[in-house]
Amino acid sequence: MAENKDVKKITEEELKLIQEKVGAINQLQMQVGGLEVQKQMAVAQVQVVQGELSEVQKGLEEAYGQVSVNLQDGTITEIPEGDEQPSKED
Repeated sequence: MAENKDVKKITEEELKLIQEKVGAINQLQMQVGGLEVQKQMAVAQVQVVQGELSEVQKGLEEAYGQVSVNLQDGTITEIPEGDEQPSKED
């Protein structure tokens, strides 16, 4: 194959710079993908713990009736009928 003398090229320095930037972008995209997987796993764990909390709340409701629980000291306050609230307070 004959060499075409009219072929234009960027400088080696320019090529190296472009390759570095493309490599950096590729690495960052891989990191983002890894973080997305971690996020999805954390979201799934939150859902599991929320389900477990719901079960604990059901048990407390069976033991104490409709009450609100103070998360700082564990005291309970009865919830008047018709005033539905979650069984916990901040």
